[in-house]
Amino acid sequence: MNEYNHLKIEPKWRKKWDKEGINKTKDLAKVPKFFVLDMFPYPSGAGLHVGHPRGYIATDVYSRFKRMQGFNVLHPMGWDAFGLPAENYAIANKIHPEIATKKNIKRFKEQISIIGLNYDWSREINTTDPKYYKWTQWIFLQMFKKGLAYESFEPINWCPSCKTGLANEDLEDGKCERCGSMVEKKPMRQWVLKITDYADSLLKDIDDLNWPESIKESQWNWIGRSEGALLKFKIEKSNIKIKEIEVFTTRPDTLFGVTYLVLAPENKLVFKLKSQIKNWPAVEKYITETKTKTEIERTAINKSKTGVCLEGVFAINPVYNEKVYPNQSSSTGRVPVWISDYVLADYGTGAVMAVPAHDERDFAFATKYNLPVKEIVLEDKKNMISKYGKAVTKYKLKDWVFSRQRYWGEPIPLVHCEKCGVVAVPEKDLPVKLPKVKFYEPTGTGESPLAVITKWVNTKCPKCGGKAKRETNTMPQWAGSSWYYLRYIDPKNSKVLVDKKKEKYWSPVDLYVGGTEHATRHLIYARFWHKFLFDIGVVSNKEPFIQLKNQGMILGSDNRKMSKRWGNVVNPDEVVKNVGADSLRVYEMFMGPFEQEIAWSTDNMVGSRRFLDKVWKLKDKISTAPNPSLSKEGRKLFHLPPSDEGGLREVDNRFETLLHKTIKKVTEDILNFNFNTAISAFMILVNLAEKEGISKNDYEVILKLLAPFAPHITEELWANLGHKKSIHLESWPKYDEKKIISKKILIVVQINGKVRGSFDMPAGSIQEEVEKVALAQKDISKWLLGKEIKKKMFLKGRILSLLVD
Repeated sequence: MNEYNHLKIEPKWRKKWDKEGINKTKDLAKVPKFFVLDMFPYPSGAGLHVGHPRGYIATDVYSRFKRMQGFNVLHPMGWDAFGLPAENYAIANKIHPEIATKKNIKRFKEQISIIGLNYDWSREINTTDPKYYKWTQWIFLQMFKKGLAYESFEPINWCPSCKTGLANEDLEDGKCERCGSMVEKKPMRQWVLKITDYADSLLKDIDDLNWPESIKESQWNWIGRSEGALLKFKIEKSNIKIKEIEVFTTRPDTLFGVTYLVLAPENKLVFKLKSQIKNWPAVEKYITETKTKTEIERTAINKSKTGVCLEGVFAINPVYNEKVYPNQSSSTGRVPVWISDYVLADYGTGAVMAVPAHDERDFAFATKYNLPVKEIVLEDKKNMISKYGKAVTKYKLKDWVFSRQRYWGEPIPLVHCEKCGVVAVPEKDLPVKLPKVKFYEPTGTGESPLAVITKWVNTKCPKCGGKAKRETNTMPQWAGSSWYYLRYIDPKNSKVLVDKKKEKYWSPVDLYVGGTEHATRHLIYARFWHKFLFDIGVVSNKEPFIQLKNQGMILGSDNRKMSKRWGNVVNPDEVVKNVGADSLRVYEMFMGPFEQEIAWSTDNMVGSRRFLDKVWKLKDKISTAPNPSLSKEGRKLFHLPPSDEGGLREVDNRFETLLHKTIKKVTEDILNFNFNTAISAFMILVNLAEKEGISKNDYEVILKLLAPFAPHITEELWANLGHKKSIHLESWPKYDEKKIISKKILIVVQINGKVRGSFDMPAGSIQEEVEKVALAQKDISKWLLGKEIKKKMFLKGRILSLLVD
């Protein structure tokens, strides 16, 4: 076969790999393990575009590399298939979401498979499979039994169109990202998990993680531990039972500088003070407007601060005496009270004291509304706490609202009995399966569609045998993704979540790769569940993921996010058909630094294909000489010019040197996720081989190095060289440190800034030696006749620069 025909080669090898099972992982092997994990996808109806596989290709390169290094590699894949998109599609088309989900998974799997990813499909998982979510329910039950799950009425982001609760991440500008409806805050009965019980542990262990600093910082900020004090400000002439406003502050030493207080618009105290507030219509309007804003929008640093003064309401600073300062004009301690959306009801006490002289946010607010800024002399913080406040620790992290008012989610395994209250479903009765229905619609009451499926809802109490009703809220999509990595270790086990020996062998995950969109919630939730499982003896480590890498988004050629809306989506199927999966793989790894956002360019794909064509054609330039660099024939093959004495000039084998440098660089670059520079090194090496020829042994080394990036073409060429064993089961090449160091280097001579000649010298030659040789060269000395050398410079040990008059 003279031409590289990807349409024949790639399907042939994928079929053979599947048949021979070379991607299957052995448990408890007597070699070091390496667990490479992708953030598993949500299988949408749109299928994959070329931006999605970037992370999958990277983990594939890494896992193939580690396997060739001698590791027992686990590289699995599955589907995060519960969730709102399938729910909405099912309601709109009056079908069961399971039908759409299975169709989408089939499509995703086809697209992933043609890229040549080395997943062990025998370990495939699906969060919607009852055999899988049985163990999601089991984990919830253990939390319920330990008191970590409780029932509460919580305000949620309610979409009146989708008729379900939404996470903050499901919103765009206060609207549902799925349907565009304006969301509203709505208190509903929820199940909540006490993630705050693990706040200190989650915070403390971040330092030990090999994660990007930006991701670690987002975790710190999301947890938001603050040490401070609770201080009480008396409400002046309060006509309600509550006589004080309690604030939380990390700076009690700035108490003398307080010039106003700010309450969260949702703070219940605002409504209780209604009769005292003179401008209630304006206050009420602001509260309504706040309901449409997400927490992220409200707390953004650059956001312009807004608020409304509660006219008629004043508070007294505890460091002053109310009797001494009876009116506002002469009082230093009497301060106005405002509401503003930058204060959150569920952080601290939902009230803050404002010190504009010592806080940028307070200063911006005070400047906008012409409020006083008071410079103060700070007192000792401990002394202020002992006088006026109670020392406390607060967290920005809130307990996890764990309910969704949907059908398409894991049923919460609890029943409500009039006699016994809330009762756990016995473990032997798990999984609690979703009821079989042809289709369903929202209830319109805010309850889950499950609430009206009476045959499923009505049941018997496991405790007393009396009449009971099943819990009709379902779990959020986050639930199945909070522990899925553990199920890959032991996916078929029906007796326990994961076998202890297998878990101890494979855990923790050595490398986790995915997008930054899950930098906070998913990672915090997974760490929380893992720490809980550690506490109850299910896992052997406190943290699930040792190393984390985030890929940058691939944008459309118009530099916008790929979307049908913009018409800039590129289908990987078409790319694979036109230029091959290996060209796609090489291009996505070469297009730029892995963590950076970059725009797709179909034109640039040509370069990756040309590179592989060069690798293919190198088979025709293989020399039969044992070592081309040391034989007379080999030196002729490398086009080495004769020396002045008429013989062949003895120089190092520059190809051999470059080959060993490339082995070193590619090895280090894969370890550091610098895939683009690894491929650049390949290109330089292949260009030299194309020009000067190559030995069979050296060609085999190139193919091994390239195999993780381009598995199909390298397997074909490897087989053509007579090998029966797959190249992906070969050992990774090792470089010789001695061969990396060149014995001779090229010296370039410049005269008045112009290159006038060059020659080889032993590496490490000093300037005097180089000058002596340079002046003896006829091509150089002729430019110096009759001229005086004014200055000599030896730059970087390779360039001799002479300045003459």
